[in-house]
Amino acid sequence: MTEERFVVSELPDESRYVLIDRGDDGAQSTEIGEESYVDVGDERVLFHTAVSEEYSGQGLASKLLRAVVDDVIAAGKSIVPVCPYVVAWLPKHPEYQQHVVERRGEHVAAIKARQD
Repeated sequence: MTEERFVVSELPDESRYVLIDRGDDGAQSTEIGEESYVDVGDERVLFHTAVSEEYSGQGLASKLLRAVVDDVIAAGKSIVPVCPYVVAWLPKHPEYQQHVVERRGEHVAAIKARQD
């Protein structure tokens, strides 16, 4: 059985998801991307998406975000897109539209509070 090379895991204590490169043989574990968030009630505010430059152009940011969005929905939460990548990605995936909430001032305030 072959496991996937790239996997997404949530680190709830850090309020982020990480994209891990397990290598061709599954022996390594290198963090190559992340999606940072803050929760406001039942809404998860996605405010920062990043993938290491050396991995760009492989569709890995999309893989990361799809896993995150699926996890958020499975947890019964709504998605609040703030990160420009998330804002651009969601309209291309209309299957998620019913789970999207527009950004409000309280979302921005929660992001600022987390970053302080």
